[in-house]
This record gives sequence, structure tokens and C-alpha cells, in this order.
Amino acid sequence: MKRRTLILGGTALVALGACSSSKFKRYNGPEVTYVVVNKQDRRMWLLHHDRVLEEYDIMLGFAPVGHKQIEGDGKTPEGTYVIDRRNPNSRFHLSLGISYPNELDRQRAEELGEKPGGDIFIHGQKDPSRKDKGDWTWGCIAVRNKDIENIYAMVRDGTPILLNP
Repeated sequence: MKRRTLILGGTALVALGACSSSKFKRYNGPEVTYVVVNKQDRRMWLLHHDRVLEEYDIMLGFAPVGHKQIEGDGKTPEGTYVIDRRNPNSRFHLSLGISYPNELDRQRAEELGEKPGGDIFIHGQKDPSRKDKGDWTWGCIAVRNKDIENIYAMVRDGTPILLNP
């Protein structure tokens, strides 16, 4: 009897797992050719050439005004970079890497006798049950988990990202 219950219970768990929604979405629409971030307005747009495909509310680093210069400053970079990697196992649901620091960023930090920092991502929430308010990251761009699922599906590595003040 116990063996039968165990087998039936295991089968039910597998079936339930198959019904759960995956964080990995499919996207078959127009190519995202550019990502644009407006830090002041806390908005991000996914563009196909000059057409807006999607628009998202964002949160930034805990000290968002100005360009990121050194590790730990809490600033989100400004300028043009590219999406250069993805992390399906992120502590923040899913994440897309931004190519900060570039050579100029490294040079500026070195002139200050500091490290430029790195690991700047567009990512989801650490705890989706908590309503994140205000800017809280260490320089990343945070969105809701349901939003990063769409962004992760739509944006390919090599896509340019413009981060405006």
C-alpha cells in the first residue's frame, strides 16, 4: 500500500510540475534592435528600429544620479553598451548582462585609483512577494519578474543598450 501511494504521489507531482508555467518564454515577434533606458523617468523601452515594442518601469542603483565610476558607488552606468551575456540561474530570477565597464570606464576608474566595478545586469526581483519601492540595486536595472521573463525572451546577446541620464 505504501509503495502504491508513493508511486501515485510521485506521478501527481510530475504532472503538476508539467502544468506549472516556466520562466522561459518564447518570442517570435520583430527583432529587438535597441534597448533604451531613461534613468530619470525610470523607464526602459525595447525597440525594433524606431518602433517601441515594449515599455517597462525600472528601478536603479541606490545612488542613481550620474554615471557609474567606481565599484560600490550604487550608480547605474550611462552611455552605450551591449547586452553581452545572460544568466538563467540568477539570484534575481533571470538576468541579462550589460557590457560595463568598457575601456574608457576602466581608464577613468584607474585615474581615480579605484576599480570600475562590473556585473551590471537587467534583472528581476530577489523576492517577488516583496513590493520593491525605490532604487535598491548596486547599479543594475531591476524590473518585475514577469517583465524580465519577457525581456529575457525578446533581447538577444549583442543588442545595443543606451542608458540615458
